[in-house]
Amino acid sequence: MKTQQPIASEEEHRVLPFRPRGPLYPPARRTNMGVQPEHGDSKGEPLDLSRYERPREEPDDFRHRMLANIAAFAFTVALTAIGIWLAMSIADLRRTQDCVLMGRRDCVRISTQHF
Repeated sequence: MKTQQPIASEEEHRVLPFRPRGPLYPPARRTNMGVQPEHGDSKGEPLDLSRYERPREEPDDFRHRMLANIAAFAFTVALTAIGIWLAMSIADLRRTQDCVLMGRRDCVRISTQHF
């Protein structure tokens, strides 16, 4: 059997030069207020999130927020209870179906209630 060697041309195999990247962030200097960038704020403001806060037209309504949290918690509890009930119902139906498919006749539970 003959084996054929692929013909490699000079254009197929080319080594690309690797050029390292420069620093991603400019150099920083340490001060008593934290690390400040060299090309940053020249006003000397502290580096916290207060400069990004927007003034609000109206104050927070904590009562409304608490009512919304209570409603969300009640919805979550109700959804969890419905999920547990559904899982137990499906398990009970599966048990009954397995019993019937085995050919047994006493699969249905009969509850005795005294009036």
